[in-house]
Amino acid sequence: MLNQIVLVGRLVKTPELKLTDSGKKNSIITLAVPRNYKNSDGQYDTDFLDCILWTGVAESTAEYCKTGDMIGVKGRVQTRIIETEDGIKKKRTEIVAERVTFLSSTSKED
Repeated sequence: MLNQIVLVGRLVKTPELKLTDSGKKNSIITLAVPRNYKNSDGQYDTDFLDCILWTGVAESTAEYCKTGDMIGVKGRVQTRIIETEDGIKKKRTEIVAERVTFLSSTSKED
């Protein structure tokens, strides 16, 4: 059995480093990944995929990346059940990044 995913896309928002209650560093990023085929209107659709980064991967991505940067993510897909404030249980699917590669960055304006 194999659970592995490789994505290349652009960051929708600059990553923010957060701490869990137990003090573990993490960051949730959204990656815009264009599809490799055109839709019926002749346009390329884009998927917006949530990825969770932990510890060192989260730290380096938050330090060196910003909105619009192109990155590669290698990781795995996981699902979990979350409960809303209303008590409704929902299934959430996310990508857990095990490795992030910085491919390009947008120009910095001072």
